[in-house]
Amino acid sequence: MNQTRVFLIFAWLMVATLLWMEWGKRNATPDAPAPAPTAVSVPNTSGSSTVPSAAALLPPAPTAEVEARASSATPEAAKPVTVTTDVLRMTLDGGRVLSAELLKYPQTKSEGSAPVKLFSEDPANYFVAESGWISAGVAPTHEYGFVPAEGAANPTLAPGAAEISVPFVWQGPNGVTIRRTFTLKRGEYTVTVRDDVINTGSSPWQGSVYRQLLRNPPVVKSGMTNPESFSFSGATWYSADGGYQRRKFDEDYLEDGKVDKRTASGWIAILQHHFFSAWIPQAADTTVISLDEQSLPGGKRALIREVGPGVAVAPGQQATTSARLYVGPKLIEQMKAQGVPGLDRAVDYSQFMIFAVIGEGLFWVLNFLHGFIGNWGWSIIGLVILVKLALYPLSAAQYKSMAKMRKFQPRIAQLKERYGDDRQKFQQAMMELYKKEKINPMGGCLPILVQMPIFLALYWVLVESVELRQAPWFAWIQDLTARDPYFILPALNMLVMWLTQKMTPAPGMDPMQQKMMQFMPLVFGVMMAFFPAGLVLYWVTNGALGLLQQWWMTKRHGEPATAKATPAK
Repeated sequence: MNQTRVFLIFAWLMVATLLWMEWGKRNATPDAPAPAPTAVSVPNTSGSSTVPSAAALLPPAPTAEVEARASSATPEAAKPVTVTTDVLRMTLDGGRVLSAELLKYPQTKSEGSAPVKLFSEDPANYFVAESGWISAGVAPTHEYGFVPAEGAANPTLAPGAAEISVPFVWQGPNGVTIRRTFTLKRGEYTVTVRDDVINTGSSPWQGSVYRQLLRNPPVVKSGMTNPESFSFSGATWYSADGGYQRRKFDEDYLEDGKVDKRTASGWIAILQHHFFSAWIPQAADTTVISLDEQSLPGGKRALIREVGPGVAVAPGQQATTSARLYVGPKLIEQMKAQGVPGLDRAVDYSQFMIFAVIGEGLFWVLNFLHGFIGNWGWSIIGLVILVKLALYPLSAAQYKSMAKMRKFQPRIAQLKERYGDDRQKFQQAMMELYKKEKINPMGGCLPILVQMPIFLALYWVLVESVELRQAPWFAWIQDLTARDPYFILPALNMLVMWLTQKMTPAPGMDPMQQKMMQFMPLVFGVMMAFFPAGLVLYWVTNGALGLLQQWWMTKRHGEPATAKATPAK
């Protein structure tokens, strides 16, 4: 086997890998019947009592008992409040975040495009964050109880101000008051939600806070040419003993159970392409994480919830609990700044660990280069140069071996003519020639082995990294994560591959292999016409530098050798 055949094998393996990923997206397990809602007893983190069933917390039909408690305590309906910072515009009603617009992220590149809306009450894209309390006594839920406190009228972050707060309050008939404050900071996508429980009554009060995310699973067009279809969409969570886990949105969302995981230092989240939302409690808080779903006439909504911590407040005392709600893009630096384990895994660089590890390294290098260059396109080119420098000893050996093979092409052609259709004797004679002249026909395999995983890992980096979303290079490339609108880069890639092919010796190849190799530039050109422009830019640059290096090595080591016959055995 020679290196041309090896390249052919790995080229088709790359295509097969992408096709296999697409097949995996479509090869879902058969639909399972929806489980009937059942009452489950979840330990209350404040004591030995149990909390209501998971189904009782699902909107829009709270239990009659909860509804009666809420209406008797606060008959006034909650009034939504819209708060605006430099990066977020959110609509709150005390128990729910009904809308969240990411002001720095337009939906499209078109001028005047509306910002990405992560939370929404639109039935087709329903996605909200909710929080309430459960108690053996009276307590507010995410739907009933909280009302805006005085001064909470559609505030906007003032110029020069570091943060802004929006207060809500629930006043119970038993002397218990819960004051909930949403605090948003400049430049951040993290919202601190603080609950102060004040007991001015004559009896102790116990309760547990719950926080949850409810979503109508998004409809994503499936296909190898749609990068979004490869990004994970579903619920994720982290527990101290179970680590990072996830559950994809599909008909079998609850097939593996409702989890019911008790943990400290845990968090819950719902992911989508480029953006996500997560509830992050305090590190010392113990919570119970669970999954559920809400059946609707047109389908189902998926839910992930954490219950806890619990508090016990004596008369004349107060207690405080708080959590962070992350609502925004998958920005690595902001996610790591939260200081919780596993949150950066929300950036899904691949379901395959090897590609995920390589992807993290590639993004680190890209981000480092971007800090100096300021342009993601030129940073990709810089990455290619660094990779080529790192692989130079291997690629130099590869091209030197190819140059030597080209040098001895006349003698190989003479061997082929001598032995005719006797391929076994021809291969034996050719291997003896390689051995005598110290030519390693497999010398070019290792660089190909190294570059293929880098290429595939970079695909996921470009697909998943929100930092590159709608990022321009120059001229006609105004979005590196979208395909080349004029197919110039794919055409350049075909040209580079064709020239490389012309300079690459192919000793001993049969006519069928030669025909397959002739079609490879066209196959790759068509395939890359639908790939992100940044990925094609990487591959074109890598191929062009490789072609230049091959030309130089051929010039130095590839002068044709004098054709002389090798004695027949």
